[in-house]
Amino acid sequence: MRLLILLASTTMLAACGGAGPQSAGSGAPPTGSGGGGVGDGSGETHTFVNPTEQRTYKAVGSTHSYQYQVIEAGRPGASQGAQLYRGDAKTVRNSNLSVDYNPRDAIFNVSFSNGLAGTSATSRFQDPLHRTDFGGALEPQFGTPDLESAAFGFEGINYLEAGSSNNLTRRPGGEFIFDLIDTGAPGSRDVTTFFYQTPGTETQHVTFAGYLRNTAGVVQSEIDNADGSTSTILTQTNTFERGAFAYGELTATDAIPTTGTGSFEGAMLASMVFNNLPDAIGNTDTYFQWIAGRATTAIDFGANTFSLSLDGNVSAPLFDGTSRAHSVFENAQFRANGAGQIDLVAAGGFLGQFNEAWVVNPGGGRLDINIAGSSIDGAFYGPNGEEIGGGYRIVGGTPDERIDILGTFVGRNGN
Repeated sequence: MRLLILLASTTMLAACGGAGPQSAGSGAPPTGSGGGGVGDGSGETHTFVNPTEQRTYKAVGSTHSYQYQVIEAGRPGASQGAQLYRGDAKTVRNSNLSVDYNPRDAIFNVSFSNGLAGTSATSRFQDPLHRTDFGGALEPQFGTPDLESAAFGFEGINYLEAGSSNNLTRRPGGEFIFDLIDTGAPGSRDVTTFFYQTPGTETQHVTFAGYLRNTAGVVQSEIDNADGSTSTILTQTNTFERGAFAYGELTATDAIPTTGTGSFEGAMLASMVFNNLPDAIGNTDTYFQWIAGRATTAIDFGANTFSLSLDGNVSAPLFDGTSRAHSVFENAQFRANGAGQIDLVAAGGFLGQFNEAWVVNPGGGRLDINIAGSSIDGAFYGPNGEEIGGGYRIVGGTPDERIDILGTFVGRNGN
């Protein structure tokens, strides 16, 4: 069958989506090795908002993946089988997540490969048609968060998407289910979407970003029934990857303040799986949901301590033709509080843990998360540490539940 390249179109322009020629400062994130042109003494003219040369940034954040099979998706009794879930949060020092941008050709190269998380997305966005947006005939793929919608209210969000689909057609409706065009041949889909906030929209030296990769393989086969007859079934194997991270121009260690305090406010983004139903009703179907909102970080440079508060809005789940059973509903509110210390020698920034996290559903029902493990990893950005960015993870610890929240946050000092 002919390979169908899935591309999406829009402009990646000004912070609020206005028309005009693309510039690095108004529609494409600069990239860099983490310090060039920002207080590193190199004398380079490159800046994060208006890049002048190709750079590769190391990102700090987290990724996770979920692989499983569904037989006869969309039919009564369909469920997720052969499940494998993995997640991992990278620190400032050991991250292998990267974003590379060349302002000469407006080409992005992104790599979110992490064996511990089961993620392997590596994409090159070089076609102008890779840029996409919500609101037209072509939109980002199913499962992409519309961060400029009323539910989230962000500005300056840009989406890039590339991938392929062969011998598949989407079924009507809002679920991730496919049929074969040629039932005698297998079908496949592999599409990656990368999105980020334009540098300069809220922060000047760091920004937040995320990605999703949706992979599906569909085959038709015959099975033997107990009465001696045979049935034709479709089996769809899905592998979903998600990630959220911050990247930018790191502050030189000797330029980070050692006295005073700072209050940093900015965006937060997370990808979540929340399934507390296996022990209650025996349902192990698990769905991805995005969380986006605000982060407030208070830092005491003299005491080398910090506290972090997250306040986010939860998106609808990514359904797939199975039970649709879930506990956290669209527009639920997510809250989490944590704290830790600055340790430039051991951590290259600051690190800590969460002490509480919960969600409140529309209508007021509260679900507290029993935290088994958590992490906060952050760094300072800008000439004098006036901005921060980092990643975090919250792992649920109640037996027979799959709860994992992995995300990122950024902030600018308002003091």
